[in-house]
Amino acid sequence: MNTPARVAAVAGTEFKIALRNRWVLLATMLLTLFSLALSFPGTGGGTLKASALLMAAASISTLAVYLIPLIALLVSYDSFAGEVERGTMALILATPVNRGELLFGKFLGLCLVVFIAIAVGFGIAVAVTAGFYGSDVTGIEAWLRLLITAIFLGAVFVAAGMALSTAVPRTGTAAALAVGLWLVLVVLYDLALLAGLVVDEGGFFTKVLFPYFVVLNPGDAFRIFNLAGLESATPVSGLDGLANTLPFSPVLALAAMAFWLVAMLGAGLFSARRLTP
Repeated sequence: MNTPARVAAVAGTEFKIALRNRWVLLATMLLTLFSLALSFPGTGGGTLKASALLMAAASISTLAVYLIPLIALLVSYDSFAGEVERGTMALILATPVNRGELLFGKFLGLCLVVFIAIAVGFGIAVAVTAGFYGSDVTGIEAWLRLLITAIFLGAVFVAAGMALSTAVPRTGTAAALAVGLWLVLVVLYDLALLAGLVVDEGGFFTKVLFPYFVVLNPGDAFRIFNLAGLESATPVSGLDGLANTLPFSPVLALAAMAFWLVAMLGAGLFSARRLTP
């Protein structure tokens, strides 16, 4: 069995195990319910029919920043720590599968789980929205962009969760670190940026550094890229309003997400090679 076959075998096994995780079902249900809820308020029934899908995409891009990283971290934080704690890691490493193949196989399997959760949640929301308010090419394109980048965001946080899992031998510690990472990147980071804006009062940080600090965060980079793609079709404010006034191409946001993905996979591989089963 060659390397691609071993990676595929690990991915298939990890996918089957993750599907039995109740957190995955609960997260998919929550993502679906919140996506449906945000698809209707503000679309206004009669006057905004042409932009109903755009309005929903703008609202859900903000929701995704909170829920998708959480889903990805929940399914990945025990990917290695759990195996070590249960004593199964030594058995796995006794097979011809090496640590790199194990890491990438688990990564692909968990990404597939996250993809299904996103596809179900977003798919139901867009179908219901289009059914009530109609659809248009621009709206469908916005949703496809949202879906693809949401999967990208999920992959970044799956890699981050696995990096944490390879670094510690206990699932409890990995879970605590995963929650801490989510709080820092999803909640506290934006609060720190807003505090910086208040303190700076329109100075150098606000005018020059602020946009770049925003895209350094993978969640904000995801949101900025999607809202920039909507241009002026939807009313946004605060950090989201930055999307229409970027001093650089929105593609930089995707580059920042790609950097995070490569960095997290690299960190996970480094820790996995030093892991004691």
